[in-house]
Amino acid sequence: MRTGLGHLLQKARSVMVMTLPALLSPSVPHSSALPILCASVATAATMSGSTVIVPGSVAQQKRALRSEIRKALKALPPTQRAQEDTAIQNIVLDSSWFKSTRGLCAYISCESLHEVDTSRIVAEVLRDANDREEKKRLYVPRVEDKNSHMRMLKISSIKDLIANSMNILEPSPIDADGSQREDAMLATHPVDIFLLPGVAFDRHGQRLGRGGGYYDVFLKKYQELAMERRWKQPLLAVALAYSVQILDDDVIPVNHHDVLVDALVSASGVIPISTAALDRM
Repeated sequence: MRTGLGHLLQKARSVMVMTLPALLSPSVPHSSALPILCASVATAATMSGSTVIVPGSVAQQKRALRSEIRKALKALPPTQRAQEDTAIQNIVLDSSWFKSTRGLCAYISCESLHEVDTSRIVAEVLRDANDREEKKRLYVPRVEDKNSHMRMLKISSIKDLIANSMNILEPSPIDADGSQREDAMLATHPVDIFLLPGVAFDRHGQRLGRGGGYYDVFLKKYQELAMERRWKQPLLAVALAYSVQILDDDVIPVNHHDVLVDALVSASGVIPISTAALDRM
């Protein structure tokens, strides 16, 4: 909830700069502190003896905001992190929209990146792989190159995952039988839900990623594929977020290639954003 102080500070963020210690002080609720993080992404210039705040490029603003949020995530107490991880996964697993999905894309969480844990969600899906009524097709990310090329490949066991050069688990391109893994972009049936990570989000669906553009590129391509095949039910992009990652509106700098998410899931519950999410969640 936005406090009165937070609301005033956000209005003034274009002419204010607050230091990180002040923003992340235990005495300041994150809901009133994080909205003005964007003030620190501006650059100061002197004009006619006075200091004015000149906005940096969108790329500079994104880098600065990522830095601030990463510090906030590192400062998150382990107990709180664990509680939020449990709550978020419970919300997803208990939801009707998750239970009814038959095709799912989900990221494999990485603790060193401070991502919301997805291990229970992945384990539940794989456990139900042989249950005819509950069976879901699960596709997880495999980064192919540094040019934002990411594939979503189908797995049926946690053993299908191997650590890449950055020690992040991803599927091998070939399965145990020596066959190419099914690619979500080439699959006959559509994917209903995509659980994705990020650095920061807002309630308008803006998402700040890590800067590689992998998820934005994939989502755009999949949206185009859905239109070509005339699938009636669009893919829902659902972001999982810790409380410190959800910022007030208009704080996250965006480019034209940034893709909006349809909904957020935090420890407090589901925040449907798009019309499709409001209809289905």
